[in-house]
Amino acid sequence: MRVVKEAEERKNEIIDAADELFGQKGFDGTSTNDILEKVGIARGTLYHHFKSKEDIMDALIERYNVRLLGAAEEIAEDKSIPVVERIIRVVMAMNLSGGSSKEIMEHIHKPQNALMHQKIQRAIISGITPILSEIIREGIQQGLFHTPYPYECMEMVVIYANTVFDDDMVQMTNEERASRIQAFVFNVERLLAVKSGGLIDVMQMFGSGNRDSNE
Repeated sequence: MRVVKEAEERKNEIIDAADELFGQKGFDGTSTNDILEKVGIARGTLYHHFKSKEDIMDALIERYNVRLLGAAEEIAEDKSIPVVERIIRVVMAMNLSGGSSKEIMEHIHKPQNALMHQKIQRAIISGITPILSEIIREGIQQGLFHTPYPYECMEMVVIYANTVFDDDMVQMTNEERASRIQAFVFNVERLLAVKSGGLIDVMQMFGSGNRDSNE
């Protein structure tokens, strides 16, 4: 007997299959036939839910985005956490230097998933910047930071962090990375008009992420 499933359930099955196949074979190496065989559906059913393989990839990225941003927003809204610590935790949740969603980044860093990498990075930049800027505004009200451009400052920070600390974009030795981290924290302090050393915890957070990634 033919099994009829709800549209959302079927879509999730297709996305689940694509997630697994992209991890094994890469986006470029996965065909729609592979997805059809994995899910056990006809081509017409697939195209009823998704226009193309790239459309499936976009849905998968949206799933990643909801997961990453959801974790970051939950932390950002927790007023019991001090402002600077909240910034650190948000960055870690977004996996700019390790964090709870490391497997997502490992997934998209495969050469076959270059387009996925580009799209998820764009989603991270557009998603995390407003979250961080709201925390910065809170810090301004508390007298911790001093800048008339909280959003623009965080946009610069997020773009730099996502580019320079992405091993696919910039290859660095451990010594070069340590120097970049020091320069990064030094300049963030000046963007936010924080006294020198005021964001030292950020440097320690990056250091922990590096140790974890090298183990």
